[in-house]
Amino acid sequence: MSDVSVEAVKAYLLDLQDRICDALAEEDGGTFIEESWQRDAGGGGRSRVLSDGTVIEKGGVNFSHVHGNELPPSASASRPELAGRGFQALGVSLVIHPRNPYAPTSHANVRFFLAEKEGEAPVWWFGGGFDLTPFYGFEDDCRDWHRAAHDAVAPFGEDLYPRFKQWCDDYFYLPHRNETRGIGGLFFDDFNEQDFEHSFGLMRSVGDAFLPAYRLILARRKDAPYGERERDFQLYRRGRYVEFNLVYDRGTLFGLQSGGRTESILMSLPPLARWDYNRHFEPGSAEAALTEQFLHPRDWLNEDKP
Repeated sequence: MSDVSVEAVKAYLLDLQDRICDALAEEDGGTFIEESWQRDAGGGGRSRVLSDGTVIEKGGVNFSHVHGNELPPSASASRPELAGRGFQALGVSLVIHPRNPYAPTSHANVRFFLAEKEGEAPVWWFGGGFDLTPFYGFEDDCRDWHRAAHDAVAPFGEDLYPRFKQWCDDYFYLPHRNETRGIGGLFFDDFNEQDFEHSFGLMRSVGDAFLPAYRLILARRKDAPYGERERDFQLYRRGRYVEFNLVYDRGTLFGLQSGGRTESILMSLPPLARWDYNRHFEPGSAEAALTEQFLHPRDWLNEDKP
């Protein structure tokens, strides 16, 4: 079994943050502002945010490397045997909220956990994925996105795409709304198959696949003409994004419970959102089509029609 290398993971993640920020800044024409931070409980990170850009209304790309003497409840809830272990957690997490309502919001995250206890073998795993949250659905965007997701994990096993796609569909789901957050992608956690190099390779492949997949769609939609109707609908749908992140997201819970930096944890939230009481949309409209045709799991790679 290959040796675990926290430094190799950290070097990759810092480089990934650089590459994503550089490319998105080029797409927008704006600049990411960086803040480095430390937390009292151990570790820190660097947060980068682009606000009020031409293309990106708000985008955050965060690197963190935190450690502590005991895993927080959100991290050990599904692995009770790890309770009481010290930990290191490294990751890059990002959320991009474009200005144009026809351009989808997107989220990506890759992370590594190491849990240790004196006298026992270390336990480690990788997690991550990426998902797409459109406000107006386009079939070609969805298919291109899922093709990129499939190709990112196919070299590591043909079973991984359907497995991680299903996990993503199940995870990014709002039970109180009976709808998915978006059109999915990949989600995986607790991944430590074969050895460290194999699992690290999978995480790198997922991390590297995000940028070209999202930039293609962003460039395709960022200049589409829109008006007040589309903007109003975008803000309404952003409300659902906020609901998921504050109520269900495990990363948000882990960050808050582990004493992370609140500003960095909540940078995933959009700058503007709205909630309307009992709102309905005209059947057959593009707004109604989002929930009718896109916000439920679909086999995007093998179907011809909704």
